[in-house]
Amino acid sequence: MLRSKILALVCTLLGVFSASPSLAYEVPLKGPERGSGYVEKSGWVAKKFMVAAANPLAADAGYEMLKQGGSAIDAAIAMQMVLGLVEPQSSGIGGGAFLMYFDGRQVQAFDGRETAPAIATEHLFQNPDGTAVSREVGLVGGRSVGAPGVLRMLELAYRQHGKLPWASLFGPAIKLAEGGFPVGRRLSILLSADPYLARDPVAAAYFYDEDKKAWPVGHVLKNPALARTLREIARGGADAFYQGHIAHDIEFKVTGHATNPGGLTAIDIAHYQAKVRPPICSDYKRWTVCGVPPPSSGGIAIAQMLGMLEVKDIGPDAPVDGVLGVDAIHLFSEVGRLAYADRSRYVADTDFVALPGHGVASLLDKTYLAQRVALIGERSMGHAEPGTPPGVDVAWGTDDAIERPSTSQMAVVDGHGAGLSMTTTVEDAFGARQMVDGFLLNNELTDFSFDSVDANGPIANRVQGGKRPRSAMAPTLVFEKGSKTLVLAIGSPGGSSIINYVAKVLVGTMDWGLNVQQAISLPNFGSRNGPTELEAGRVPAGLVAALKARGHEVSVIEQNSGLQGIMRLSMHGQEVWFGGADPRREGIARGD
Repeated sequence: MLRSKILALVCTLLGVFSASPSLAYEVPLKGPERGSGYVEKSGWVAKKFMVAAANPLAADAGYEMLKQGGSAIDAAIAMQMVLGLVEPQSSGIGGGAFLMYFDGRQVQAFDGRETAPAIATEHLFQNPDGTAVSREVGLVGGRSVGAPGVLRMLELAYRQHGKLPWASLFGPAIKLAEGGFPVGRRLSILLSADPYLARDPVAAAYFYDEDKKAWPVGHVLKNPALARTLREIARGGADAFYQGHIAHDIEFKVTGHATNPGGLTAIDIAHYQAKVRPPICSDYKRWTVCGVPPPSSGGIAIAQMLGMLEVKDIGPDAPVDGVLGVDAIHLFSEVGRLAYADRSRYVADTDFVALPGHGVASLLDKTYLAQRVALIGERSMGHAEPGTPPGVDVAWGTDDAIERPSTSQMAVVDGHGAGLSMTTTVEDAFGARQMVDGFLLNNELTDFSFDSVDANGPIANRVQGGKRPRSAMAPTLVFEKGSKTLVLAIGSPGGSSIINYVAKVLVGTMDWGLNVQQAISLPNFGSRNGPTELEAGRVPAGLVAALKARGHEVSVIEQNSGLQGIMRLSMHGQEVWFGGADPRREGIARGD
């Protein structure tokens, strides 16, 4: 256990900081685990507070904030800054995030999703003849970069809920950036496999040696440029990022790309606003489940899936010794098809495109969901068509966004009665493969539909200037029904599969009585309204055959979730926090 202490700085919560942030933080000797495959984890127990993060160094940083009496928000900020350093392929200050927060009284949904440049049009990802550009053109370069949102979102949450001095929250990341951190196996593997990152001279000089080979596992990597950037933000707040030279540096990089420039400007960045939105909360059996609203589709899709599973109960189909049965996979996948069909047709940034009918209420209408689940029979429907929620009077097209899986997740419960789940991303692995001032830029605009209209009408998630692309991120909080007792904080990376990953854990804990680690460790499975997807190496051949016999097209693939969660449990007559981390990644939980 670390004994280092973050020294308090004399400053107001968000005033002008005259001193550099304290760096009294010791880098742990042991780096991330030496495996990016599946490594069994048994979970962690704490009595007072806990963090769960995708990298041990980030978990250490959050833990130190809570040890100092900090809030869950304080811990999340410290962890995000470290995550952006040690797993830059997944998140960072050049990206965005969604945050579900409970302060002991109310639930808030914080929206830090990136926005399209003001000059962007629905033809952003189209050739002159109207056809969609290639995926490579969409992903790599300046075209797909949106105004980053995570720092503004975290600052907004901090203004309301922070306890420690703002500057001190950056100390661990600055210390690691200046002193160096050991490259983990996951980062090294992804660097070796990426065909685009080394094309950017700045990124190439940082991530690769002189022969353009990825740094090996254990190499101590230093990022003085990011340390300087974080010091500026620590002193000047988020304005140092959004209104100073950093914003202009981003504009220069994006608009000056040699082959694929984008339209993001410093003015777009300066005008970015994080938002607090009403959460999507719905009752499920003995619980109330709260998720993020649009522009994420995660909260609605999961609420739809659970609403249908109240009609067709999945509870009796619990796995036996961790092995799933055909009935569970069939029902879960069919429910998923129906939710994903509505998602692709109706959900987008509601500041630009209204939800159908009466909004969220129409999509979660119990009669509507009962009609939808009645479509499920003994054989797979293969492909579900979108439904017609009550009050719909507009025809919409179907989305074709890329939705890449590189993202990160954290969960926190603090000693003050608050808790959070936060999912954070730069979209594709290493984002747009453009590095500025020590961090990578997102390629989040590829979460918009490349097409803008189809035979059914305009596509809700088409590109528009200032709009936020639809997401599948699904940070989720679960409460005892009728009370304000937080019982679970959960979320995951994984692109459009996030919805299925999180729903799996919710079913595992609420329907099958598993603890959060057991539920996370279950094989991943489900459908995104295509094939029924099963996690490679985790399901018996007989199960595949049984699903095919029921009409399923089965795809056995890698499903690299990164679930992180914290659950309230009773152990030996005492309530404790129990943390779980995905065996498929490097994360851990830690607490006292």
